[in-house]
Amino acid sequence: MPELPEVEALAADLGERLIGRTIRRVDVPSIAALKTFDPPVDALHGTAFTAVGRRGKHLVLSVDSGLHLVVHLARSGWVRWRDAAPSPTAGRGRGPLAARIVLERAEGDERVGGDGVDLTEQATQKRLAIHVVAHPDQVLSIATLGPEPLDPAFTEERFAGILAHAGRAQIKGVLRDQRRIAGIGNAYSDEILHAARMSPFHPASMPADDVHRLYEALQQVLGEAVERARGVTVSSLKAEKRQGMRVHGRKGEACPVCGDAVRQVIYADSTFEYCATCQTGGKPLADRVLSRLGVRR
Repeated sequence: MPELPEVEALAADLGERLIGRTIRRVDVPSIAALKTFDPPVDALHGTAFTAVGRRGKHLVLSVDSGLHLVVHLARSGWVRWRDAAPSPTAGRGRGPLAARIVLERAEGDERVGGDGVDLTEQATQKRLAIHVVAHPDQVLSIATLGPEPLDPAFTEERFAGILAHAGRAQIKGVLRDQRRIAGIGNAYSDEILHAARMSPFHPASMPADDVHRLYEALQQVLGEAVERARGVTVSSLKAEKRQGMRVHGRKGEACPVCGDAVRQVIYADSTFEYCATCQTGGKPLADRVLSRLGVRR
């Protein structure tokens, strides 16, 4: 899933390509992806992009009529810039294409069709969400967002208050909860906890020294990831994210800090990775899914 650093880079890359460009049309083959109906998506036709930004994990594309196209890419969604004229879609609801933004060509460009942006989703369960709204806060998942962790106003004191309010909740889930802190998902919560040398199951309410260590790790991991992604093109962002991970997605590989094997825990429909030596005093965490199946690790 694209998280804060990747969505920040996507917004910057798309901003350079889209601001000032006029929308010829917006096609939405996957009608389930469109979560609003008033104003209609046709209201974007003929408008020009004025800004591209980010709120949490959402892309916010603004146009000169005052409307905003808000996109949440969910777990398997992505953005693809298209230089050539689009090929015909496979039909409503078929294939990975969720939506297509076709731009007007510059004066004198006689090529058929137009360049633009495709929103795609390579998954059986379609969760990519598109909203056309007068204000981004009309999207519930934006209106309920917690603070941005790289905002100057996100101080260690404010972070400590969030953790204290979460009480005995596991810190892994608290970091991922968008209502508490915006933009952090499964991958970067793994990376932050590894950098802080803290168990994913540690209670959120913790001593001040632990709060400080975790806050410093959060700022460092996210800040470095944003810097790595800065200037990276849309087509290369996924590979850049994978390359930057130290434990997430690296089950069985050597921890870059201590050399122990990175371990994995499976839960629900997701997983997380950690280093037992660095984070849990050498004790492997129980894998609840494997335990139910009678599998020993």
